[in-house]
This record gives sequence, C-alpha cells and structure tokens, in this order.
Amino acid sequence: MRTTIIAAMAATSLIALAGCKQATTAGNEANASGNATASTAAAGTIDGTWKADIDSIQIDQKPDEYLLQAGQYSCKSCVPSFTVPADGAFHPVSLPYADSYAVKVVDDHNIVRSSKKGGRQVGETKVSISADGNTLTGSFNDTSVANAPPSKGEFTETRVGPAPAGAHVVSGQWKTSKLANFNAEQLTTTYKLDGDTLHMSSPSGYGYDAKLGGPDVPIKGDIAGTSASVTKLADGSYQETDKRGGKVVGVATFMSGADGKLHVVSEDKLAGSKVTYTATKQ
Repeated sequence: MRTTIIAAMAATSLIALAGCKQATTAGNEANASGNATASTAAAGTIDGTWKADIDSIQIDQKPDEYLLQAGQYSCKSCVPSFTVPADGAFHPVSLPYADSYAVKVVDDHNIVRSSKKGGRQVGETKVSISADGNTLTGSFNDTSVANAPPSKGEFTETRVGPAPAGAHVVSGQWKTSKLANFNAEQLTTTYKLDGDTLHMSSPSGYGYDAKLGGPDVPIKGDIAGTSASVTKLADGSYQETDKRGGKVVGVATFMSGADGKLHVVSEDKLAGSKVTYTATKQ
C-alpha cells in the first residue's frame, strides 16, 4: 500500500500511506488536497488548519497483491512492481520512496516490511494475517521526512484473491476495509492564501509555496522529489497537480464547502486509484 493513503494526505497525501508508499513501507506525498464533488458548492475561504476525518475516507483502487514464496517477496500491485529476497536483509530496489527494501518472515502469519532511502530507514510496516487467512492487519511507521514527527497508523484489509498453493498466507489479493489510529500530524494541513500564492504546510513535514497558475514548485519533505502546481478553480476551490520527473503522478482538488468542511478528491495517476475525504477546520 505509499499505500495510496499517506500520499493522498501529504500533499495529496493521506492515501499514500495506505497505498504503495506503505507497501514499500509506507509512500505519495504532499498533504490534504483533493477534488470536490459537483454537488458541493464552494463557500468561505481555504485559509485555516484542517484535520481529515478518517471515517470519511473512501478508497477506490485495485487490490493490493503480494506473493511470498520460495524465499522471495513480490509486491505485484506496487508501481513499479518489485521482488526482493525475504531474508530480513535490505536489498536494492528502484522505487520513488525507497532504494532498498527488506522483508522479514516472523512466522507463518506475520511479516515485517522495511524500507530505506539514501541509507536512512524511512518506513516499517508490521503485517499480521488472521488464523483463517482472510484478514490482514498492518501497522506502519513512516519516518521519511527527516526532523519531523513520524506518520503512524493502522489498516485492515480483506482477502479478495487466494494465496497460491504453497505460498505464505500473506500472498494473494487484498482490499482495504478500515483505517484507524492515524496520528494527528499526518491528518492535519494548514492553508494560507497570500495574494496569488497558496502556502501549504503540515506538522508531518510536508509543504509548498505555490503561485496560483504558476510553475511547479518543490514539495518540502518529499524524498521522491515530487513537485506541485496549483490553480484556482473558483473561490475556495483549488486544484493541485503533482509531478515527478516531469510526469504527472497525482491530481487533487480541494474545496471549502458550504457545509464548512474541506472536500478533497485525490487521484494517483500511476496506480489509477482515487481517494476522497472531508476535513474539519480546527
């Protein structure tokens, strides 16, 4: 799962956690940003500190798919997919948020996935499978942003595809069914419109200062080198486009609605996933 969840929150980032970042351990970053539904009228200002309502999160993505067999671990649903020996040691990978990855098999129902970038550990996810083999629970600790509080949380997934014969029970296809116990740092985002520049910051360490309709700017804290540009759609409604290596990797629309909430729709263009949620002004 940058699972899709952390990423959606951090700049679009809440869902990257859950998605492939998390699968790599945790990562897509940037921070609460998203696409407002047409039925919700924009109202008020974007200015203020917003906290995502975790119970409002809706995830539309392909199942996570893993294979742990014959001493090898593969994340088949990650973008890009990868395979490493499941011997507990770190092995080179070429991923946006990790350049080495380790998988430790604790027993026949538990594994630990860890990732490093530039020699520094940036994430760890502990995964446990229920006795009947149909429920996956995980807890992650994302430390990718140096000198910032780690992003922590838990997730539950339900089996939707069987494990191959002889494979570890973590193998197969899984759909996210529940998110819980995300720390406040990764759920909180502050926006400030100063003339034609939108400032975004988060206690999780992500931020940017983007001129509306202007060029791409670096997303502070994003170890994959993602940049963002922001356009104003209407009063209180904005669209953020994230790029990496000049390629669009995410689009999020966020709007202050008439109900007083921030309405967000975040799309991961690489994984073909979408996350929607609302946030409440603090």
